Amino acid sequence: MHIVIADDYQNCVKDLNCFSTLQGNEITVYVEPTKDKAKLIKRFINAEVIVVVRERITIDEELLKSLPKLKLIALVGRNSKFIDYAACTKYGIAVTHGEAASHLAPAECTLALMLAARRNIVLEAARMKAGLFPITLSHRLSGSILGIYGLGEIGEVVAKAAQGLGMHILIWGREGSFDRATSLGFEVAKSREDFFSRSDVISIHLRYNKDTFGLVKLADLMMMKPTALLVNTARAELIESGALEKALESGRPGYAAVDVYENEPILDGNHPLLKMDNVVCLPHLGWADHDTFELYFGEAFDQVDCFLKGQPLRLVNKDVVFKT
Repeated sequence: MHIVIADDYQNCVKDLNCFSTLQGNEITVYVEPTKDKAKLIKRFINAEVIVVVRERITIDEELLKSLPKLKLIALVGRNSKFIDYAACTKYGIAVTHGEAASHLAPAECTLALMLAARRNIVLEAARMKAGLFPITLSHRLSGSILGIYGLGEIGEVVAKAAQGLGMHILIWGREGSFDRATSLGFEVAKSREDFFSRSDVISIHLRYNKDTFGLVKLADLMMMKPTALLVNTARAELIESGALEKALESGRPGYAAVDVYENEPILDGNHPLLKMDNVVCLPHLGWADHDTFELYFGEAFDQVDCFLKGQPLRLVNKDVVFKT
């Protein structure tokens, strides 16, 4: 079976223990990203199975009808809004998904960004290499207010760790976040304005869906303090398009630290946030650690193995009639 792993950005998949699951098949791994339709067709034209990280490429009917050998798409992750599942079903292509959710890796990344941005770690490391002086003053986390927007599993880990550093936790979100906050002894903000205006640091941990798309507006960000920090390791689309850049240019908030972008990956340093000295940017590393990759890719490879053995699959498109 010819298996194509579509987007191994870390160039590490072959070194994972779970990679042995695919032993005995013809395997092609691509590291360099592309969203170009013609290039994707060239890469996938002989593939019978594609393993793809969710939301990295668009798989639509135009692409699928050009891939006559394709039988299975194994998602690394739970779902993708960039796959036309109806078209997959139409062409007899099964799509499987993962079940695992690792909240520790993105929580750790959030805390790392918070510390790096608040204590000028990245800025001063670069300045030191350049021989620049004097040294800047940073902001202490202890005694400040951390606003968590969306208190799920990730937000809870971040909140508890920050509380251990001496931060006061303030919660905003939906009713579920309020209930969880109450059970954990965290303060619930009196209003949206209270949340954005009082927080010294705000970390976004909302699930991305049609209801949360663009939920954080420019007006919300403009309520933040000039000394405040906005951290986003969830999804860029949770913030109104262009709002963060505009808010930072206006000086409210004064700082940002982000790991997510509307169009990824960011190549050639071509993003406005990368040009701002008051922003710390990472290339979507929140989920990318060895343990998480073993878990997520392991699930996808197990689904490929089940497919090859004719065993039951964890299907997204449950009505698909398998291509022979």
